[in-house]
Amino acid sequence: MRVRTSSVLAASLVLALSAGPLAAPAFAAPPTASAATHRSHGPDADALRAALAMVPGEHATAALVRVGGTDSGWRGSAGVRDLAGGRPAHPNALFRAGSVTKVVTAATVLRLAAGGDVDLDAAVQDYLPGLFTAEFDKPISVRQLLNHTSGIQAGDGLGDDFAELYAHRFDTRTPREEVASAIAKGPEFDPGDQQDYLNINYTILGLLIEKVTGRSYAAEATRLVLRPAGMRHTYFPGTDPRVRGPHNRGYQAVERPGGTTELLDVTEWNQADRWAAGDMISTTADLERLLTSLFRGHIVPEPQLEEMFTTPAGLPDATRSAGLEYKKVGDQVFWGKSGSRYGYSALIGGTRDLSRTLVYSVNSTDAKSAEANPVLDAITAAALK
Repeated sequence: MRVRTSSVLAASLVLALSAGPLAAPAFAAPPTASAATHRSHGPDADALRAALAMVPGEHATAALVRVGGTDSGWRGSAGVRDLAGGRPAHPNALFRAGSVTKVVTAATVLRLAAGGDVDLDAAVQDYLPGLFTAEFDKPISVRQLLNHTSGIQAGDGLGDDFAELYAHRFDTRTPREEVASAIAKGPEFDPGDQQDYLNINYTILGLLIEKVTGRSYAAEATRLVLRPAGMRHTYFPGTDPRVRGPHNRGYQAVERPGGTTELLDVTEWNQADRWAAGDMISTTADLERLLTSLFRGHIVPEPQLEEMFTTPAGLPDATRSAGLEYKKVGDQVFWGKSGSRYGYSALIGGTRDLSRTLVYSVNSTDAKSAEANPVLDAITAAALK
């Protein structure tokens, strides 16, 4: 199964600009840090409150927002913890961060590279002998896994649509099973020729981390990233389908016969197959710590940190780097990562100089849809004004 990977970061930033007086510009090559322009005003607090006033509603049942920067900050929450009880949403709730996990995985690999344990230019086939078939006769570098230019195809997963996935939500599919199904398909293109965002790249990076260190992915990511960033409430659930600790329940809108829509509770879900690509549970405060610590160079040192702000050479339309993606909005360049699991949408992002940052968790009722979500768009537009 090819996982649908609509970019919430890019789409929301486009809509943020279309709501204002400027038109959204096309992607451009990332400027250097010195070209960033410092913001002289804070986010639109009234617009942020208006965005949260949409929750709970058709598109989301809860929302948590943190806007930061050098000028001012803003915090807010809205919605309910669960539809049955109707209690106000927990403002410090844990939630599924989805593909924001890739930021942690990339940072872990880059920390290992900084320590001399991983060579970004070396072939992953050399690190993981026996994993690839003879069809992968061209070397795939670790860097190409990080920036999604490996040419490896997507794994099969546990289903092709929501109904099938939901039926298997308590089943365990191991990362190695997911990788084996992807490798069996052979390469999609030669390494470096294209950029194709897929979870499988980061699943293989998880295997690489374990092979190089001799320890579990969760242990190494915690040691090298979570702990230095002060992310005390973030963890990797593995095969545990629960969200441990205070949380707001997630729901998926499902159309029923007769034109009715049911909100199905999707909070409990075994996400083991997402692993190093999307299995992290976190809080908005912890993700804000990750963003600021990372951008300040407290987690990944130079020159490895530059990998997170560099798109692959020779691919002018590429927007993804090691763990992040960028969008140019007016005279600002925003770097970040979105993530979604059923019932949960998350985003972290900001300017490289941290003059403006945004972290949110929204309990979207159709989190995996490629369609725009008005709540996400309104939050992003207000935060970036």
